[in-house]
Amino acid sequence: MSVNREKFINLLRERGLKVTNQRIGVLETLASYPDKHLTAEEIHDKVKQEYPEIGLATVYRTVQLLLELHLIDKISLDDGCVRYEIAHFDGSTSKHHHHHLVCLSCGNVFSFKDDLLEQLEAEIKEKLDFRVVDHEVKLYGYCRECADK
Repeated sequence: MSVNREKFINLLRERGLKVTNQRIGVLETLASYPDKHLTAEEIHDKVKQEYPEIGLATVYRTVQLLLELHLIDKISLDDGCVRYEIAHFDGSTSKHHHHHLVCLSCGNVFSFKDDLLEQLEAEIKEKLDFRVVDHEVKLYGYCRECADK
């Protein structure tokens, strides 16, 4: 997934925020790994290759800013690490993430992009007058390689 650098720069300027190479580098790094769920340390390692002067604290501050701007998502995969990924929007007012499949054997995480909860959300709206605007689903099991063992 590519990031529109100019839109990001304009968004920062509109909010009165500094445009820095480090901020651009963090966002572009996350966009370069759309199916990965990177920790701040992993983001730091990747961004540092192009911007050797970047510190881990800068990555943490930038990640927090990108979360506030809704450009990335924070994910907890119950492994004790906070992970981040580029946000996925469908253009409407509701935002739905793809879902995650977590292998209990090898720990690999796979993204599952089909949203099968739309009917459930419609029923919740109809029966309980509650409008769901976001959800997160993690399914635990065994990947093909581990299940074959």
